[in-house]
Amino acid sequence: MEELDFLKFVFITLMIAFHLTYIGDTYPVAKQLVYTFHMPGFLLVSGYLFNVNKSWAAFGKTMLWIFIPYTLMESGYTVMASLLPIREHINHLTVGILIDHIFLHPMGPYWYLHTLMLCGISYYLAFKRPKRAFSSSIKQEKTLLPIKMMSSKNQVLLGKFTLFALFLWLLSYGCGLLSIANAAYFLIGALVRQSVGNFRQAFPGRWWTVGLLVVWCIDSSHYDKATFAGACVVFLVISTLLWVYQLGIPQPLRNLFLFIGRNTLPLLLFSPIFTILAKYYQSLLLRMEPTGMLFLVVSVAFAIAGSYGITWLMDVTGLSKLFFGKKGLI
Repeated sequence: MEELDFLKFVFITLMIAFHLTYIGDTYPVAKQLVYTFHMPGFLLVSGYLFNVNKSWAAFGKTMLWIFIPYTLMESGYTVMASLLPIREHINHLTVGILIDHIFLHPMGPYWYLHTLMLCGISYYLAFKRPKRAFSSSIKQEKTLLPIKMMSSKNQVLLGKFTLFALFLWLLSYGCGLLSIANAAYFLIGALVRQSVGNFRQAFPGRWWTVGLLVVWCIDSSHYDKATFAGACVVFLVISTLLWVYQLGIPQPLRNLFLFIGRNTLPLLLFSPIFTILAKYYQSLLLRMEPTGMLFLVVSVAFAIAGSYGITWLMDVTGLSKLFFGKKGLI
């Protein structure tokens, strides 16, 4: 589905835009609205796309090559936070603090990968079933009526999601490793995949969702991803974006948007480097255009191009094999 890549493009671009400190501070209401839906939407899509139909070895390899770049970049970000006067500045960096940020309380945008790994492991454990048990249950189901077979499948699915939700609850409330709201959006994405199947049916892209979204967003008290009102914002934003995509974006722009949507990992990993560097030319661009829109466009383009530039260098030098487990990431 190209629409999913388009959604990922929008969400990752907004993530970069509002990691620019000046933009977030100058437009706090816009930041509050964007923070209500951009990463919840990303987690929902991630839950929908997450593949649990893998062997233990294949799944372990997937987790390993998320953990390695996550650990390296989170470590680098934590060290830089101890050296630079940024908002998340660390006064006294120790090995204990570094370990805490890697395994328990990540800093910067890398919390998403931390959440993805924990939610993904919980999802896999809840849905993984031994092949023998699966084949045995299929033989038993063949003797039942179709309605009973459907009922049995629904019961199994309900049991799996109950176990999945229990894992997430324990990680959130029991261990404090997850935001329950973030975990819930990942779970909803998985629920859409396992029960509905078709993403377009769960989020109908219709023109009327635009009007509903505008009316719903008039009240800024709805700008909270951890509330039902915030979940409605996420639903309406996704449905509206699916409708926008259907309008017909010019092909060159469409290709660019889909390329970015298919390659969001480099932006997640490397864009903080360029949002930090943006502070050094911020005053120059603000003198030219005081609203900050020129600064926003230039900085987002700089972060995207720079992140892909780093990835390209890693691909051609062979570092991607060590960093991502692939000869070429893009």
